Amino acid sequence: MASLPLMLLLELQYLAPIQYYAKLCGGQPILIEQHEHYIKRSYRNRTHILGANGVMRLTIPLKKGKNEGQPIREVQIEYVQKWQQQHWQSIQSAYGKAPFFEHYSDELRPFFEKKYNFLFDFNFELMKILMDLIGINPEISLTKNYTHKPTEDILDLRNSIHPKEKHHKPDPHYQSITYAQVFQNKHGFVSDLSVLDLLFCMGSETSLILEQSNV
Repeated sequence: MASLPLMLLLELQYLAPIQYYAKLCGGQPILIEQHEHYIKRSYRNRTHILGANGVMRLTIPLKKGKNEGQPIREVQIEYVQKWQQQHWQSIQSAYGKAPFFEHYSDELRPFFEKKYNFLFDFNFELMKILMDLIGINPEISLTKNYTHKPTEDILDLRNSIHPKEKHHKPDPHYQSITYAQVFQNKHGFVSDLSVLDLLFCMGSETSLILEQSNV
């Protein structure tokens, strides 16, 4: 009997880092956690991009004070602040002069105009359009329940890709690939940015770099 394929278990992230999308290019089925509880100060509602003054953190404000005990499917986005306009302006400022910004911006702008009630739905739809723009089509399914310790055929990567260095887990199967960034002459090459940085800078080569990032 053939052994079961190794699945990768990940949480949904907002404009996730390059490392996250490299996992989606690894040829393995992806399992997205939909029964966890929200964890604050993670990539679930924040992302990092590179602007003229350095790394910029973009954070989606949430209702009910970002309750950590709240089921992830129930976490709602707050629109009192005009965060969509602010995020898109920041993205446009950072990447307006990137080689491929105009090529992809029309597909992404609507996500910063339409209001989604739930963070999970917003992140999931955004991930799907990004995969389409990158040109990847991994096999993706959602968890049917929460399991603290998954079965042996599932590699648990939940919370392993994290903005806080002390929580970010070493990954022997990932290597950061250098590419030309908009402000590289000013800041040097900056790793661990949102996949947006790679997409706007490298266009159709994005999928190749993601594949090369897997070791």
